[in-house]
Parts: sequence; C-alpha cells; structure tokens
Amino acid sequence: MNGIVFDIKRYAIHDGPGIRTTIFLKGCPLRCHWCHNPESFSQQIQSFDLSYSLGDQKLISKKEVGRSYSVLELLKEIQRDQVFHEESKGGVTFSGGEPLLQVDFLEQVLTLCKSREIHTVVDTSGYASLDDLKRIIPHTDLFLFDLKQMNDAKHQEYTGVSNQMILDNLDYLQKERAKVRIRIPIIPDYNDSKENIEAIIAFLSQYQWKLEINLLPYHRMGKEKYDRFDIAYKMKDIDSAKKDDYQWIVNAFEAEGFIINYE
Repeated sequence: MNGIVFDIKRYAIHDGPGIRTTIFLKGCPLRCHWCHNPESFSQQIQSFDLSYSLGDQKLISKKEVGRSYSVLELLKEIQRDQVFHEESKGGVTFSGGEPLLQVDFLEQVLTLCKSREIHTVVDTSGYASLDDLKRIIPHTDLFLFDLKQMNDAKHQEYTGVSNQMILDNLDYLQKERAKVRIRIPIIPDYNDSKENIEAIIAFLSQYQWKLEINLLPYHRMGKEKYDRFDIAYKMKDIDSAKKDDYQWIVNAFEAEGFIINYE
C-alpha cells in the first residue's frame, strides 16, 4: 500500500509533545480560505510551473508536489529521527491536508509505529466518517483537533463544508476518553468574535475535564504559495493576527479553567 506525502518536517516542536517528525499527507476535503498549505488540496501528485527572474530573463521551472511512499518506506523515514523522539519524549505527527483522507495508508503506518513504541499524533480537521475515525483511535496517542467556527453557515462559507460531522466526531472522541488537544486558528473577522469564542467554550465545557487549547493566530506566510501555484488567495485584505488582539480570548478560556498554549 502506498500513500502520497507532500512534505516531511523534521525536528518539529509545535505538533505535539517533544521533538517530532511531521508527515504531511496530501489531500483535503476542506477549502479553508486561510489555509497556508494550498498544495495539500489535491490528493494527487501535481506539477506546477514556477517562474523566477535571472537578470533580465524570466525563467520557468517545474515543481512537483507530492511523492508516493510505501508504508515501510515512510516508516524508515520516521525511524531516522527515533533517537530525537526517545530523548525528548516526542514521536511522529500525521498532518496534511487531512490525513484521514488516506485512512487505509494512515492506519497501516500508525499500527507499525505503535508496534515500535513510537508516540503517534494525528492532526485532523475532524471532517471524516466516524467509521474511519474509529479505525485509527487504537493506534493514536493524541489527536490535535481543529475547531474553527460554531456557526454552521459561516463554517460552510469559509471552509466549504458543514461543521456537524466535525462536532459529532469530537463528541465521540470525548466520550471514548481519547486524548485530544483542541486547536483553534484565530482568523480576524471570521471566528474571533465574542459570540463564537463563547460558543466554543460552551461546547467544550459540557465535558467534565478541561481540555488543552492551542491558539493558532492567522498569518499571511502562505500567500506566497498561492502566488507560486497560481491559486486565488481569498484573504488578501486580512492582516495577520497580533498577540494583543487575541489576549482576551486567552483570558476567556483561562477563566473557565482551560489550559492555553499559543504559537
């Protein structure tokens, strides 16, 4: 069995505990306006024409995005960093795109990692069938679960999909007592309203334990990729989020007993 990977990030420190190897699987069912990995949208290996200047000349080269790996090939890439994983209590994180879009491949790699005592994290949008989610729960030590917008109409407008399956899957993980860390991208004028933050807090407060929350402020660093790959960028008039702008969000979560980390 093979899967399509578009990037491998080594020595990652923001994708779960310790030093991690983050595997970016290609393909995503969402089309978030602010996504900084537009090359992840398609599950297929793609070629793009990239233009650059050399003196007075404009040159074009081809950039291939995505590579096919067998399960064992990818495991070997992960094990290259195992000494760092062990020393830092880190491991491997599967991100994307949406890793559950390649659930057969993901399940096999997770199973092999767990058999070798490698700590596993899955970074997910939550937009996947419950059956697919159930397949990977036994092999996943921690879920990094995105929660963006509680208003379904607004969620559909800015991501292209409903949030209902996402909320249902998060509820299932909580009832199964899976280890979950919530990730909330802070997007100006989309989900940083008092109404939305209060709705998120109310939803998460139904559980008896307080979840750890990661706040991920929006930045414009992905814009260059949209230009490079000739994809329309829908956030051109939105500035990057500044720390002072969302301190009140930190305060609101902390006041309800949640543990907050922000990058």
